Amino acid sequence: MVNVVIADDEVPAVEALAYLLERDSRIGRIHKATSGAEALRALEHHDVDAMFLDIHMPALTGLDIARVISRFSRPPAVVFVTADEDQALEAFNLAAVDYLLKPVRAERLAESVRRICELIEDSTAKPEVITVDQGGVTKMIRRDEIKFVQAQGDYARLHTAEGSYLIRVPLNDLERQWADAGYLRIHRSYLVSVQAIQQMRTTAGRASVLVDGAELPVSRRSLPAVRDRLEANRV
Repeated sequence: MVNVVIADDEVPAVEALAYLLERDSRIGRIHKATSGAEALRALEHHDVDAMFLDIHMPALTGLDIARVISRFSRPPAVVFVTADEDQALEAFNLAAVDYLLKPVRAERLAESVRRICELIEDSTAKPEVITVDQGGVTKMIRRDEIKFVQAQGDYARLHTAEGSYLIRVPLNDLERQWADAGYLRIHRSYLVSVQAIQQMRTTAGRASVLVDGAELPVSRRSLPAVRDRLEANRV
């Protein structure tokens, strides 16, 4: 099932598109937004696979939103919905899956959903790959090689068995984007691969986990979730 966000500053346009999408069995949850800011907030609180964005919204346009999410390691698919054909080229330069003209026809919308489903299927069939720069050299690393991630301001340091790499993505973004891939927030400064946890220790009221030879702190707030996840993964 594809979970989507519809963003348009005109409420009737949001409702009309939601009505058509609700009739498609491939569509799961539909989150409605009447501004760009509201659409971005929906990404923070919900698992979203695709966004249907009106281009001409005040303040934060659909194109602005697409630029923001293009920096995500795994951004949702984007379909632009507009009455204006003039910005189609810019839309596709932002890797849009489709460009729908208003009024949206049901059969044309179904084609957009098909493209989204194909894109999701392709992305889940291949391991996630992260592009990193090290000493002026661009390198590709697989996400499943990353044992844990350490927050460093607006950056995050990815730790693998081979070394560590700095990327300009906040830890909060990675926590949300990688939750379904088995990564768990254990502390304000650390995100770990549950599969990489070797053991958990509790000493003098303080908890920590051993990940790839490194002892990482577990905050009191995160401790119940860590215990539950380890218990669920126990063989």
